[in-house]
Amino acid sequence: MAASEYAKALGARLRAIRTQQGLSLHGVEEKSNGKWKAVVVGSYERGDRAVTVQRLAELADFYGVPVHELLPGGTPNGAAEPPPRLVINLEKLQQVPTDKAGPLLRYTQTIQSQRGDYNGKVLSIRQDDLRTLAVIYDQSPSVLTEQLISWGVLNPEARAAVQKQQ
Repeated sequence: MAASEYAKALGARLRAIRTQQGLSLHGVEEKSNGKWKAVVVGSYERGDRAVTVQRLAELADFYGVPVHELLPGGTPNGAAEPPPRLVINLEKLQQVPTDKAGPLLRYTQTIQSQRGDYNGKVLSIRQDDLRTLAVIYDQSPSVLTEQLISWGVLNPEARAAVQKQQ
């Protein structure tokens, strides 16, 4: 793969991760308190600007993903399409009885605390989070996904994400 092709593939991964987290370029700048300028992140995503390994590691840390998730992988065209999102609706979660949602509520509060993300409306989670929650609830990830969707807490797109993992 030529250097410019690799830069564009890397940019596509960066954009996919950012959009998966529901962030605009300006949202990245705001959430990072100006550490990540929208124009710089945009130039990385377009492949117009080279990103150092150090900056890539810092960006991975900011997004809360392993560095390898940002690197172009084995998918054609470098995974230009973001994976289906797992989005917890925190407002709906507050309406679910505590005896059912207690573990999920504590888990989401922990993630919010770790990320410093207190917008209070939605929270993106990873496949690993869903698998961990499935263990906590003593259910398979697919059964738990259906339960969370029925509570109105998880977006229906999550079915596709769970099916891909099985």
